[in-house]
Amino acid sequence: MKPGQPNFDLIAKPYRWLEYLTLGRTLQRCRTHFLPLLLDRKQALILGDGDGRFTAALLTVNPSLQAVAVDTSATMLQLLRQRCEAANTATRLATHQTSALAFTPPTLEQYDLVVTHFFLDCLTQPDLDALIARTAKHLYPGGLWLLSDFRIPSGPMRLPAQALVRSLYFAFRILTGLRTTRLPNHVTPLTQTGFTRIACHHSLAGLLTAELWQNQRSPSERGTFQNTRPLFPASNERGLEFPMPRAQPVFPSTEPPAPHPEPPAPIPGPEPPSPSLDEPDPGVFHHNPTRPPDQ
Repeated sequence: MKPGQPNFDLIAKPYRWLEYLTLGRTLQRCRTHFLPLLLDRKQALILGDGDGRFTAALLTVNPSLQAVAVDTSATMLQLLRQRCEAANTATRLATHQTSALAFTPPTLEQYDLVVTHFFLDCLTQPDLDALIARTAKHLYPGGLWLLSDFRIPSGPMRLPAQALVRSLYFAFRILTGLRTTRLPNHVTPLTQTGFTRIACHHSLAGLLTAELWQNQRSPSERGTFQNTRPLFPASNERGLEFPMPRAQPVFPSTEPPAPHPEPPAPIPGPEPPSPSLDEPDPGVFHHNPTRPPDQ
């Protein structure tokens, strides 16, 4: 383990109970909120899943999934393997004890799912930007990025949320040596890398967020995205801390050009006036007041 790198081995075994004592089962419900939408995934990259409760659940509900779990804690990975062995899913799991910032998958576009539950908040902003840029290259176009994290909502919960987040950072600094002190912004780097948020769920009055992002790149558009239009307008995000950029992609459109409209038909000129008739028109019935009515 590198000097200055946080060590989560000390809290690995009691982590589940420490989590329950602080926020109950809310964190686990946040992790698994979008689990039913992942049943068609085939290759998953799990970064910093902790004691592995989510990864074990994902492998259980999706029997065709292969997962790669990356974590710096040997004890956390051991707990993950034990959970998967108990569920008979360990044969579909590969683990790597290393930093997510140093892990390099063997090939590009290898995964259709990336998962980071309560992990991005352990990174500084420069490290988070670098992680998203590197990891996006190994995600298939159309692949999903699932994340859960703390957030600072707007409104009356803002100050309590700030106090709670500060206290959690302080506790993790004492227990693990974590040096991060503030929540980084994951919205902007994900959007700039070509992802669009397709689902978002807030809990605990906005303190927790579970989000599902989709890689919008196509094979012919690799490396051409700057920003994409968000799926949800900022006004509907219920106080997200970071606004969504609204720039359009810079790659040329592949849609066929719209057909040119046909010229309008010429407007006919006015009809010539009808000739006047000296006698009554025989084709029109005319009332004759001198004629007696029919019997």
